[in-house]
Amino acid sequence: MKILILNGPNLNLLGRRQPEIYGSATMDDTLAALRRAYPGVELELRQSNSEGVLVDIIQEYGFDAAVAGIVLNAGGYTHTSVAVADAVAAVEVPVVEVHISNPQARGEMRRRSLLAGVCAGTIAGFGRESYRLAVDYLVNLNGAR
Repeated sequence: MKILILNGPNLNLLGRRQPEIYGSATMDDTLAALRRAYPGVELELRQSNSEGVLVDIIQEYGFDAAVAGIVLNAGGYTHTSVAVADAVAAVEVPVVEVHISNPQARGEMRRRSLLAGVCAGTIAGFGRESYRLAVDYLVNLNGAR
């Protein structure tokens, strides 16, 4: 089973960017913990600061029968990108929207998600645990662990 973890803009700075909000662990730390928790699952991590590249990646993995799903933290594009939302709506694999922080608690501009209506679900506000919860959902959805 293969699951794509796709991160959007500025998430390459995890561990350095606003640690009071996002914590001090890097995405590599999070990925290593996920791989330990799900040894039978192939977890691939991709990240881009570019909206178009995110769309391309969603399209690339979203029709691949070997992919069980996509865990998507679109960062700021969550609130602004019709293109990313349209790509999610177009693909066949389930996509779970994740956020490390709770966007509802971070100001008016972050309270609207263009992705929520086209994703299988949204997990937010649980720190790095948001990624694990999303992976767990996709693993259970596909009946393997």
